[in-house]
Amino acid sequence: MSRTASSILLLLVAMTSIQFGASFAKQIFHLAHPAGITMLRTSLAALFLLALWRPWRTTWDRSAWPHVLPYGATLGIMNLLFYMSLQRIPLGIAVAVEFTGPLGLALLSSRKKQDLLWVALAALGIILISPITGHDALDPIGILLALGAGFCWALYIVFGQRMGRRIPAGTATALGMLVAALVTIPVGAFYVNEEFFQAKVWWMGLMVAILSSALPYSLEMTALKHLPTKTFGILMSLEPALAALMGLLFLHETLNLQQTLAMACIMAASAGCTLLSPELKEA
Repeated sequence: MSRTASSILLLLVAMTSIQFGASFAKQIFHLAHPAGITMLRTSLAALFLLALWRPWRTTWDRSAWPHVLPYGATLGIMNLLFYMSLQRIPLGIAVAVEFTGPLGLALLSSRKKQDLLWVALAALGIILISPITGHDALDPIGILLALGAGFCWALYIVFGQRMGRRIPAGTATALGMLVAALVTIPVGAFYVNEEFFQAKVWWMGLMVAILSSALPYSLEMTALKHLPTKTFGILMSLEPALAALMGLLFLHETLNLQQTLAMACIMAASAGCTLLSPELKEA
């Protein structure tokens, strides 16, 4: 198997792992608040990544902390908002809506008229996904929370690019997750209840930390070494579909035709924007 093919496989495994972990997390929302699960996820993932990358043993510019802090903070808030949206709307829908953040960032950085097509597709997706009345109505607060997570995802990309120029990738990931944990701990602690201390919650919280953070982040960093940026972006556009599949298999969440079309519009906008972007050259 070629390096490119193996890297594509690693990325697909990473994306599947993230959504599998999200489906795990949602299964214990009846025992612990999403903020509490987010606290567990970021804290345990931070411990794992710190042990793996040992940033105190590597050489990096300590003056980069002003970039690490907003990077980690947006990561923590993004996870909080995303998990809180999962409490109200299906997994596939939440991921699709969250994708509007990085998609919007990519479109804002472009000046080509053809990108109006991707704006229109993304807007159509949001319109199709947003009805809040009728039999298949979605919770409007859930949609807003997912949009907020998407906005934080866009900021996370911006801050990550600035920090990535100063700190090695592994160290940056570990430090960012540490800051994310420090951001989520006060919020999660506020929602702690008796059920939170059940062994099942902590065992599944550990699985979420590994499946949704530690494992996929490590796999993505490995895949990026041998994948063109454009290929990476197009493959990432599959994530809402993977989320919908995980939601169907493990949460028994089904989407109606309108919701499926909405998700397809957002995925097409993301893939099209990446494919035709002149800034993303094949390696």
